[in-house]
Amino acid sequence: MWRLNKVRHKAAGRHGDSLEELKLTRREHERALRQARRDRQLVSKRLLLNEDEDQPEVTMDTNSGEQDVVSLFHKLQQTGSEREARLKALSKALRDPSAQLAFIKQENSMHLLVGFLTGSDATCRLQAVRCLHELSHSPHTNVAPACLPATPYLLTYLSGQSTKFTELCLYTLGNLCPESDVVKEKLLAQGIIPALANCIENQRHNLAVVEAVGFTLSQLLQAKDAAEKIIPMVLASSLPSHLLSVLTPDPDFGLAPAIECAWCLHYLTCSTEDNRVLLAHGALLKCSSLLVSLGAAVAEGNKEEGMELLICPLLRCVGNLLSSCLVEDLSTQVGDVHIVVALCALLQAYLQTQPALARESAWVLNNLTAYSSALCSALLTFNLVPGLIQLLPFSQGINTMILRALANIAHKKKEFCVQLAHLGLLSALCATLKMADQEMVTLSMDVLFMLVVSGPQVAEEFVRQGGLSLLEAIQYNSKGDIRRRATHLLEHHLLSYSVDTPCS
Repeated sequence: MWRLNKVRHKAAGRHGDSLEELKLTRREHERALRQARRDRQLVSKRLLLNEDEDQPEVTMDTNSGEQDVVSLFHKLQQTGSEREARLKALSKALRDPSAQLAFIKQENSMHLLVGFLTGSDATCRLQAVRCLHELSHSPHTNVAPACLPATPYLLTYLSGQSTKFTELCLYTLGNLCPESDVVKEKLLAQGIIPALANCIENQRHNLAVVEAVGFTLSQLLQAKDAAEKIIPMVLASSLPSHLLSVLTPDPDFGLAPAIECAWCLHYLTCSTEDNRVLLAHGALLKCSSLLVSLGAAVAEGNKEEGMELLICPLLRCVGNLLSSCLVEDLSTQVGDVHIVVALCALLQAYLQTQPALARESAWVLNNLTAYSSALCSALLTFNLVPGLIQLLPFSQGINTMILRALANIAHKKKEFCVQLAHLGLLSALCATLKMADQEMVTLSMDVLFMLVVSGPQVAEEFVRQGGLSLLEAIQYNSKGDIRRRATHLLEHHLLSYSVDTPCS
């Protein structure tokens, strides 16, 4: 069902024996960049592949590259019919970092490019943007500020009709904006936020442009002062509704644009304490609904390339948005109770291969069950609890999240406690109470307390499974709060029962 659409122009490097090898290298690099986002925010640069070239460019000699740039700069100042070819040659020469420095050192070099960028010749405009795009990918921090004279025109051209031209402008701006505070402040003053909003609105059916808008916006949203300077501008614009509109379960729309827009929403939700604006746009319902669709696909064994890169930011958005959602609005905001089915499917699917993603799923499940009796009931109704109990031996923070979710269920109703006991939670607690992880032992004590006080039949069952001897051992070998909890359970709730069967 799901697939990660290939993006035609994107490239990460310029080496390889063929264009196909170059494209493969680009895809692998882009995948690595996106996967790095799972654990940390990531500002990255992207370089679009010029598909007009028959063969990838071979790395040039540094001195030759600098000389070529200077020579081309002087030739471009002359009139003639060869300007397009010279601009194309210049864009190739500017792939060399040393040549980039040599170019910006030439007097009026940027004004020359701006002249071509704003001229009447469409082909020269395209080649001028390619030159700026190569410069924006420079590793040298002084190159980005040198490109500032061109940024107002790049923003203006976002309303153009050419997909390739608009993409080049967007990725150039996206590469430039995180380079320095000066560049970022200038772009904000020049109106990059409304320009991006207008672009995604006008080109919402163009996959490549929507993805490029998402990339550029994500670069801005990861700035250190984004919460104070950028996010309020974004929330006040039409961007949130447009970003959410891209989160569609329609596989024909492709994953790549949805991935970029989902990460933008993640940066928005994690950078502000009050997410009521996004809730008003239906962000929680949209993210939850898409997770339900993705969870169903994963449960059927469909884990297409790139799917986890969309699941991760969606999980984080849901988890972050819940903290701003009023309890009485939760059922409306979350929508389908099948969200718990989806989360359990994701937990099981990624437990071995990507435990970090499984932990994110357990975290959201914990947050949902903390707020909603209906979702706690759904876990029991859909018979999902046995599968969760089986995951309690796992570490890496997954078991603690799952046990917290089970504690949330037990806390809601005594009837739920009885059901949990019948489903095997008591015997599982016998195992978790023996763990070296003190957090797991403490949580297990809390869950056990709720279970045994829910009714005599549960307490009797725990004692029948050898719970008395287990708690006595904990009381003898532990200290502090854990010892006090064990003593309280024994003296006030369990000592009236006696059985000699050991706890397995």
